[in-house]
Amino acid sequence: METRLLQTFATLARTGSFTAAATELRLAQSTVTVQIKALEKALGTRLFDRLARGALLTEDGRRLLGPAEEVLEAESRLFASAAEEGPVTGTVVVGAGETLCSAHLPLIVAALRELHPEVEVQLEPRGTSAALTGLRSGQLDVALLLEDRVDHTDITAQRIAAQPLDLLCAPGHRLADRTGPATWEELAKEDFFLHEQGCSYSDWLADQLQAVPGAHPRMTRFGSIEAARSCVTAGLGLTVLPHANASRALAEGRLTLVAGPPLPDVPIHLAHHRRRQPTRAARAVVGAVVRHFGAGADRPSI
Repeated sequence: METRLLQTFATLARTGSFTAAATELRLAQSTVTVQIKALEKALGTRLFDRLARGALLTEDGRRLLGPAEEVLEAESRLFASAAEEGPVTGTVVVGAGETLCSAHLPLIVAALRELHPEVEVQLEPRGTSAALTGLRSGQLDVALLLEDRVDHTDITAQRIAAQPLDLLCAPGHRLADRTGPATWEELAKEDFFLHEQGCSYSDWLADQLQAVPGAHPRMTRFGSIEAARSCVTAGLGLTVLPHANASRALAEGRLTLVAGPPLPDVPIHLAHHRRRQPTRAARAVVGAVVRHFGAGADRPSI
């Protein structure tokens, strides 16, 4: 039996759709259908009920999914073991939000090339939800997540660092020269330009502003950090960013810190799929990430 049939089985079980499984596996939908039928014939049982709303696992399908995933995991371990000798090579696909992609990952890749020039890193900007989907589908090898907690049974995540947050405005803004900190009530009257919904620290700030009784803060959300930062630099309002994403504009005098309520640090978690054996190249990337964020971080068990 070819393990690619088991991979198609596992993907269809997770997506519940022949169309979605075909897209994820980069196959024609007819090929997915043929492979599932071939696997059902080899196993002598029906794995899915074909319904109008998608593919639903049968009782035998649910029973056999676990063993199928164990075979795929064993295959992954086999190939990883076979590649243990010689130089570290391979491609590692890393998913992370724009916050980390723009401020940190280029430096990590540059440092990695000094140690392992044959390791290629592909960066994919993804928010938490899309990154978790990528880990589950195998499209991503590792992901960096800006979340307080990452609690999923199929995902292993470890906190490796935390990013301090800055409340920012342009030097000419009325809050730029305050001697005392602004209150939440005062901030809720300002215009804010924030990263898109799903960004943990921007969502946190929005929740604080909206919790002010009787306040109706005006918030504009952007899919790009640069777009939000440019609006604030132009004096249109305030934003909140991790310090690494604001440090250059602060040093150049295009932005300044706003005295305000204490802001929490944003944890960074390094995540990978629990059942997928990491390659030597993936472990090399993890090492570079940990070194970048500091020796104080616990080394992830990957």
